[in-house]
Amino acid sequence: MLSGRQLEKAMKKMGIKTEEIEAEEVVLKCKDKDIVISNPNVSKIIMGNQETFQITGDVSEKNKEKFSKEDIDMIMGQTGCSQEEAEKALNETGDIAAAIMSLRGTVND
Repeated sequence: MLSGRQLEKAMKKMGIKTEEIEAEEVVLKCKDKDIVISNPNVSKIIMGNQETFQITGDVSEKNKEKFSKEDIDMIMGQTGCSQEEAEKALNETGDIAAAIMSLRGTVND
């Protein structure tokens, strides 16, 4: 079994570099949820032109908030847009008022 120093020398001979990254939290943003890694240990591994990351820590998941039907109906009523347009504006802006303003195309209508 190789010691830490021997392993580091062997990796260096193969052109592999490692770098520890001091991170407070790592968030993987997925379509329907966020994966949050708290208290992470992050290592960046560089081999040639490739960079990879190894992450360990406390893992939790957060479902992304969905807007209610009432929110979408309000936007549709205020702007005359379709449900799809209202949902898209909400997802892009994250805010009902901002979605209405963006669909109206101007702040002052």
